[in-house]
Amino acid sequence: MSASDWSNLTLHLEESLTGALGHYLDNWRQNMTAAANALDKTLAEENFKNVIWYLAVMIGMFAFIIVAILVSTVKSKRREHSDDPYHKYIEEDWTAQIKQSHIINNLGAN
Repeated sequence: MSASDWSNLTLHLEESLTGALGHYLDNWRQNMTAAANALDKTLAEENFKNVIWYLAVMIGMFAFIIVAILVSTVKSKRREHSDDPYHKYIEEDWTAQIKQSHIINNLGAN
């Protein structure tokens, strides 16, 4: 084989490999485009307005429950709702201790 045969062989291999790779990439691009078009068509058929409304309702219900829990906790900690026996016992115990300490202080001052 002469040098010109080898150069023609290299040129022939380059052309055939370039053509095969180009053909493969063209087919791949068409497949990707077809898949993208199918996905776009599927997404266009879907109705996302219902999903948005569903999320809005769920977030609203969650927010309502959280606010209700916070309000009920704050209302239960108010002073005017503390007329149960346990709070009265604590209040009477504290006022008794304050009166007792006041009497002891007055006796010590004399």
